Amino acid sequence: MTNPATALPAELRKPAILIVDDAPDNLGTLRTILLNQGYQTFVATSGERALDLARRILPDLVLLDVVMPGIDGLETCRRLKAHPATARIPVIFMSARGETDDIVAGFDTGAADYIPKPLRLEEVCARVRAQLRLSRSSDTHEQADRLRMIVDSMDQGLLILERCGRIQYANPACDRYLGHAPEALVGRSLADLLVRAEGAPACAAMEAIGGHGTREVNIRHRDGGVRAMDLTMTPMHAQDGLFVALLHDISHHKQFEDALQRAAMLDPLTKIANRRHFDTFMEKEWQRAARNGEPLSLLVLDVDHFKQYNDTLGHAAGDACLQQVAQALEAHAPRATDLAARYGGEEFVVLLADTPAGPAARLAERIRAAVEALDVPNPRGGAAPALTVSIGVATIVPTARDQIETLFVCADRAMYAAKAAGRNRVETALLGPAWDVVKDTALY
Repeated sequence: MTNPATALPAELRKPAILIVDDAPDNLGTLRTILLNQGYQTFVATSGERALDLARRILPDLVLLDVVMPGIDGLETCRRLKAHPATARIPVIFMSARGETDDIVAGFDTGAADYIPKPLRLEEVCARVRAQLRLSRSSDTHEQADRLRMIVDSMDQGLLILERCGRIQYANPACDRYLGHAPEALVGRSLADLLVRAEGAPACAAMEAIGGHGTREVNIRHRDGGVRAMDLTMTPMHAQDGLFVALLHDISHHKQFEDALQRAAMLDPLTKIANRRHFDTFMEKEWQRAARNGEPLSLLVLDVDHFKQYNDTLGHAAGDACLQQVAQALEAHAPRATDLAARYGGEEFVVLLADTPAGPAARLAERIRAAVEALDVPNPRGGAAPALTVSIGVATIVPTARDQIETLFVCADRAMYAAKAAGRNRVETALLGPAWDVVKDTALY
């Protein structure tokens, strides 16, 4: 039986390192040396800030000072390891404490390594490289298990087919979709399950599913009933002629769409999509992009210095400010496959389906300029006298093993990078080969 955990492209991105130290000189030195090594770096000067940042950006490694005011390094590490989102992130302690008890306490909290101070920068770089290699090695074995678990637990019916339509693999959901246990489907032809039009030859059933893409088919359930389904065919390996077939019940999909229409989909303040609507919309577009091999771009936008703006001018002015930003976003998301939404507080998101990284970055720059052109006075905006925004852009061509959270994390990181670089700017992140997807670059 074919294993669904086949060769899939590795995620391409710079490793992200979170440096936690209350000494500015140490932070600056470490950040510079790690940037020169090609890593993406984030900094925190307290345990509290480190925990908040780690859960949002999900770094690949944490360099953590032991002695800090407030929550010290040992307690910070314990909390990182106790939270499901950060439990697997390797932590390297840095400390001038060289006593055996202190070192043992560090490892007992879950640290992966321990570097004594004063730091030797070459040693720091070597230990960082070693931990990242170890982490990638363990992740490689886990990815196949994770993909197998996802396939076995997914709600959609999944089949692996030979070119002739013979079934090599069926996931457990096929039992619900087709009424046959997975092992009973292996070796059968999908054509035997398809209901062909009256008078059509038997070969027409397989001709209906040939090739790449999505089409509507009628499938006979074991109970004798006929069910209309979307069948999506995707080539698995060009050299061996295997296809991944996904089954999706159309009637359930229509019920789902009706429920969405009845639900409240707008943010009451800004009158654009709310978070609930956006999450649902993104799930649908993610699945469509994965089926069709199309790029998906996400913009994460944060209003610069909004807290100071709100505190200075009052909540009424703050509300009016958010409404103007929302209108600017809405004007730049005109297609049915685009969606601008208020995601929470002063944070907005824009999803762009079938949009590579280049056009997405150009659209983000136009949004940034449009907000600046609103010329909303910001008395606490520092160097910027008018209201501005920082935008992070991330693009991916999703596959079966990718997770939506990955796209959000990369867009968030890019937005934080824009803020760190001075605000009122656009920063772009990229996952996999999405930049090279050939599309109409005049989209935006």
